[in-house]
Amino acid sequence: MMSTSSLFHPLQLGPLQLPNRIVMAPMTRSRSSQPGDVPNDLMARYYAQRASAGLIVSEATPVSRQGQGYSFTPGIYSEEQVAGWRRVTDAVHAAGGRMVVQLWHVGRMSHASFQPDGVPVAPSALSPDAQVWVVGEDGVGRMVDCPLPRAMTVDDIRAVVGDFRRAAANAMRAGFDGVEIHGGNGYLLDQFLRTTSNHRTDDYGRSIANRTRFVEEVVAAVASEAGVERTGIRLAPFITQRNMNCPDIIPTILSLAKKLDEMGLAYIHLAEADWDDAPAIPEVFRHALRQTYKGRVIVAGKYDAGRAERILNQGLADLVAFGRPFVANPDLPARYAAKLPLAELDSQSLFGGDARGYTDYGVYAG
Repeated sequence: MMSTSSLFHPLQLGPLQLPNRIVMAPMTRSRSSQPGDVPNDLMARYYAQRASAGLIVSEATPVSRQGQGYSFTPGIYSEEQVAGWRRVTDAVHAAGGRMVVQLWHVGRMSHASFQPDGVPVAPSALSPDAQVWVVGEDGVGRMVDCPLPRAMTVDDIRAVVGDFRRAAANAMRAGFDGVEIHGGNGYLLDQFLRTTSNHRTDDYGRSIANRTRFVEEVVAAVASEAGVERTGIRLAPFITQRNMNCPDIIPTILSLAKKLDEMGLAYIHLAEADWDDAPAIPEVFRHALRQTYKGRVIVAGKYDAGRAERILNQGLADLVAFGRPFVANPDLPARYAAKLPLAELDSQSLFGGDARGYTDYGVYAG
């Protein structure tokens, strides 16, 4: 029997007709083939298993080698990577699903080993005081400190906008149904938005209009290739980690949301802080975003079926993204619809490895 929950009401998202409001959240799993960080058949199987989601958002995908900050994350800047992603999207579509790629540049959240010149880039030469996961020459993955980045020149900025444009074009060639720009979680676009990470004094710093300029340029470049109706962005207003606790971020995000609304962007994906003592998103912000931005809103962050249904019924979101529950439950929509118990996640196998803890989770068998 079909569930009457609002999670299972269909929704139009740009040109996409979604059968439900359940989104598979973007999750780094570091399973690409080496050398070259190429998507592979194991990844195709993983995503196709989860094609009953209303929408799949891929793991964060670097737009260039410079944009990478973690080992084995699949890129979308080489022909081999585009061909690999085509195998993934073909498998998802064959299983009846819809999938967008999340385009990513980590900025200062990187490591010398990923950088052509050994130094990560950022709006300003300020450390995130954070770590990234890097597999060493011994084949072992470890959390290592991010080095001090160098401040980007205007030419650097233009080059990265070009990288996002090419990545969006590659995404369309690879068969994706759309593109999500990663603008949250302390990565490059987020670094430009915040006074704590952006100390520039040129056209990309100081005022709110200047700090949102780079993000607007990236969105325009991506939309020119993918179509604005197939383009979304992920934002994380309330992140405080990675030296990102900016006192001016909420007015900045709302100003950006107004610009994105004027551009006709398909959706904003709110990454809510999900660590134990994280601040809750205030209702006043949710209402302000709805008033400012008329496109679709996806929310993500420790939601279960009950909490997801409540925020949909309040009209404060249109879709809800689920991360870890989707890892262990490839048939998550069916389990939620029938109120079936959920399988437990093996957190030891999240990053790197093989099929274990990746494609070996089964559907509910009673």
